[in-house]
Amino acid sequence: MQLPNIIVDRSAVLLLGVCAGAAIGLSFVGSPGSAGSAVIARSCPASAKPSETAPEVAAALQCAAPAQRQLIRTLKNGRPVRIAVFGDSYGDGVWSGLQRQLPKTGYEVLKYSQVATGFTRYKRLNLQTRAAEQLGSDPIDIAVVSFGANDVQGIITDKGEYAPLMGPKWQAQIGARLDGFIAELRRHHAMVYWVGLPRMREAGIDGDIGAINDFYAAEMAKLGVPFIDTRPLASDAKGQYSAYLDDPRTGKRTLVREGDGIHMSMTGYLWITRGLSERIRGYVEATRALEAAPAKS
Repeated sequence: MQLPNIIVDRSAVLLLGVCAGAAIGLSFVGSPGSAGSAVIARSCPASAKPSETAPEVAAALQCAAPAQRQLIRTLKNGRPVRIAVFGDSYGDGVWSGLQRQLPKTGYEVLKYSQVATGFTRYKRLNLQTRAAEQLGSDPIDIAVVSFGANDVQGIITDKGEYAPLMGPKWQAQIGARLDGFIAELRRHHAMVYWVGLPRMREAGIDGDIGAINDFYAAEMAKLGVPFIDTRPLASDAKGQYSAYLDDPRTGKRTLVREGDGIHMSMTGYLWITRGLSERIRGYVEATRALEAAPAKS
């Protein structure tokens, strides 16, 4: 893999080190996902220019990765990078796509996804509690999350009130659950990514999923979590649903969706996680170079 240009630029490496130092010092101020995270973002150098670097190096430059300390420890000790994947049936597909694309040597992709789960189904399964049980006391370096396909419904809030889909009470309740879930992952020192959902075949479902996607993207922005928008990756030239797309590498017409018009084919999951796997490798290699760089005298 060719390292990003930023690694060669010593001044940029030093800037990355300054930013990582700020993140290390502040990442555990308050609870994960709380105001402490906002302090981290505001303390980062304004000179970082994301458009000029690989995405994850740019994220590191902007202190979007307070979990870098954990990753540095993993790399220094020669352990594989542990990537935990959470989600519903889409999470299953994301896990499969990542574990097939990330090198077996140096990466361990763990499946914690479970079908028919979601943030609107806490009466059935509390995702935050479940994640805590699954992870135990073990640290993880990276967490990848993909939920939403089962969240197209109203809920009964914790106060026993009915909240229609995307209404104010729904957003408040689901937003609180998202906060708690991300905080749980950060308690295990993970750099978190959220993978959004692609377009759906049926217009009504697509509209609801699109609204949920936008809501989750906004919530992740508040929490400093990179949101991977898969809609451009799995849509045709007009931005619409298509079961077949032209592979940009070969030009071959390729089936990327299942017959239900909702899920991706296995090839489709590889398609939508290809960029994420590259981002993860870029982030790890940038951190490896940072860890290996001699300390500034």
